[in-house]
Amino acid sequence: MNKINLTAYYATIKKKTGKTPADFKELAIRQGYFENGVLKPTVKAAGVIAWLKKDFGLGHGHSLAIYHSFKGEE
Repeated sequence: MNKINLTAYYATIKKKTGKTPADFKELAIRQGYFENGVLKPTVKAAGVIAWLKKDFGLGHGHSLAIYHSFKGEE
């Protein structure tokens, strides 16, 4: 994903959920997806996508954008 696409995705996500990528990171930390501020290598995109779809009603692309933000690919 390129930066322009991610910026557009993040704006839509914020509008839909009221949350920023940083907000989702805080929630992901509570979910146990991070260790010492870094996404655990065992955490795969599919798991994060399933969580975001279920708990926040995000679509696949928007969930994937959040996953990329967790990996520092903003």
